[in-house]
Amino acid sequence: MDLKSLIRDIPDFPKPGIVFRDITPLLRHPEGLRYTIDAIVQKCKDTGIEADYVVGMESRGFIFGPMVAYQLNAGFIPIRKPGKLPAAVHTIEYELEYGMDRLEVHQDALHSRSRVLIVDDLIATGGTAAATAKLLEQLDCELVGFGFIIELKDLGGRQKLPDVPILTLIEY
Repeated sequence: MDLKSLIRDIPDFPKPGIVFRDITPLLRHPEGLRYTIDAIVQKCKDTGIEADYVVGMESRGFIFGPMVAYQLNAGFIPIRKPGKLPAAVHTIEYELEYGMDRLEVHQDALHSRSRVLIVDDLIATGGTAAATAKLLEQLDCELVGFGFIIELKDLGGRQKLPDVPILTLIEY
């Protein structure tokens, strides 16, 4: 299936010079969505990835992560922006191209030595994915891999990530 045909390019969003890769046409396409989830899950199986949990970052990781978790018979753990989780949290602060940001996870969400797969829609500069990996490392979890629908290769995000399998379906 030609997944690129289901990704809409939005020029100059969110600011001039940026081409936003919009996944909403993919999400509304039943066969494309099914193919996407099946393809990521199959790549996990082919790579030998076994996870206790799939972690997805706010917000598009919440779309793909639970579906992948379901197929892998794993739990799903949301990684949220500050102030969104109601119970005690672990926090990591990280640097973005334009400033600082934070991610949070419930303190009781993961146990030590949990095998975790990080899933998101896209890897660009890798900052959010790298911060999530570092947060999991601080919690003594075992990162077993990353799964992304889209990779923006020219931005070099892959180089910021730990040495685990990095699975992608589409490259720009």
